[in-house]
Parts: sequence; structure tokens; C-alpha cells
Amino acid sequence: MIEINNLTKTYSGNVHALRGVTMTIGSGMFGLVGPNGAGKTSLMRILAGLLRPSSGSVNVFGHDMTTSQGKQATKALLGYLPQELGLYPNLTAREFLDYIAILKGVTDSSTRKRQVEELVEMVRLSDAANRRLKTYSGGMKRRIGIAQALLGTPKLLIVDEPTVGLDPEERVRIRNLLSDMASRCTVILSTHIIEDISHSCNDLAIINKGGVLFRGNPSDLITRARGKVWTILTSGERPNNGLAVVSTLQLHNGVQYRVLGTPDAHYNATPVEPSLEDSYIWTMSQSQLPHQEMPIPVP
Repeated sequence: MIEINNLTKTYSGNVHALRGVTMTIGSGMFGLVGPNGAGKTSLMRILAGLLRPSSGSVNVFGHDMTTSQGKQATKALLGYLPQELGLYPNLTAREFLDYIAILKGVTDSSTRKRQVEELVEMVRLSDAANRRLKTYSGGMKRRIGIAQALLGTPKLLIVDEPTVGLDPEERVRIRNLLSDMASRCTVILSTHIIEDISHSCNDLAIINKGGVLFRGNPSDLITRARGKVWTILTSGERPNNGLAVVSTLQLHNGVQYRVLGTPDAHYNATPVEPSLEDSYIWTMSQSQLPHQEMPIPVP
């Protein structure tokens, strides 16, 4: 169990990265989603013991992260993949994992070798494990990053934006790998890619401008946008009157728009079941002006 209570983080220049964040995270896979600059990375770094909060409390598996003893105890249970992982380009994957295992305190050589071999197999890089890391693609480097985070059999795995910049095949591979790990430890996945959450997490929070906008499961989030998602077929003119266009599809008889909001009657709009992405966009739009329905900015 991870308990976060009234957590704040303010950087120099009066930049508020976190504003009174309170939530509880249980077992399985937890999604932390929000736009770039929302405060996700600051929260992840605090949970990993790399950043001191300005105020509030964090308790990870019974360890108080505001104390040095608590941080040390948590780090012994932690696997962490930051957004930018520094690799040693001239080491092979096996050499790199062996080195990180030593740093993590896996001193027995036979235990270390067994863990390294299990992990390169788990991330499907056995055939490339003797290649230097500088020859790896972005997706292969990300998989090695997950492998190093899993050294030492952590109880908590934190991954920050693991699929950014990857092709669709690698994104699916990374998502499946993290989902498999969620049966063995608590996984916190921080991302701004809604598709990663919809395919992986049954528990999530939306964070924006340092505050929690939503906390619950994907079904609860989808409920928020029910009755607000429509398709409109036109000869080409873009719907307006405060509607947010989520997608555009060219058809043989016109252009079909998927919109959020309340369409005027003359559009003859057809209601559709919201996706998780629709619901995320709707929740974000309502947070900007919480006391009234307002149009969502069109990208």
C-alpha cells in the first residue's frame, strides 16, 4: 500500500509542481496520466526517494519517505525506470545488467548471473544480449531499462513515460511486459498516452497542473463523458458552437466528425459510447472551468 497525503512540491521561482496531492495506491498496475508538465515526474521522483517534497507525507509499504531511514528501506524494494535512462553505450546488455545488479547489492555471482539471464529472456533480448548497447534501437534500450529496474526482485516498479517515441509494435511489447509484472509487484505507470492506460491499467489517476482531477477505474472515467460524445456527418464544414472535434474521418458521402459537447439540433448528431480518450479529454476540459461547461480547445 502506498499512501500519499497532501503532498506539495514547489521549485524555485514559485513553480508549483504538486498541489496537495492525496491518494492511495494498492497492488497491481496503476496508471498516472496527464499532459507534459502536469507534475507526474515530480511525483514519481518523490516516490522513488530522489526528490524531497515541500510538504505532506508519503508512506510506501509502511516506510515514511520523509525520513532517511524510510527512503533507504523503500529503495531496497524499488525498481525505477526514469524517463531518460543513462546507459553505458560500450557495454553489452549482459555487462550492463551485471554492473547494475552489483550496484543494487546482488553480490553473489551465481545469483547475479541467474537474474541477468532470466531478465534478458523476459524482455526478449537473449539473442542480442552480447551486443553493445550503442547498437540497440530505442525500443530495445527501453526494454533493457525495464530489465535493470527488475533486478533484485522489487516490490514496487515505477516507470516514467516508457513508450514515448516507440513504434506501435514496441509499445505493445512494453505494455504486455509491464502487465505481466503487475502480477508480481505493484507497478506505477506514468504516461500522457491514453492508449497505454486503456490497455494496461484497472486503476488510475489524472493529474494536471499539480492536482488530481480524477481517481478511480477506467469505467468510472468513461461514465463521466457518457452523453457528451457524438458523431456528426457534414459535407465538409467543421462543427462549431462550442464543440470539440476529437477525430475526423473522410467518407464517400461527406466528413464524419467525432465531437464532445452538446450539439445543436440541426446537426442531427448521433450519440456514441465514449472511449477512455474521450473521457480523458472531457475531464481535462472541465477542470479548466469547473463551474460551467465550456468548449474544449481544438488541437
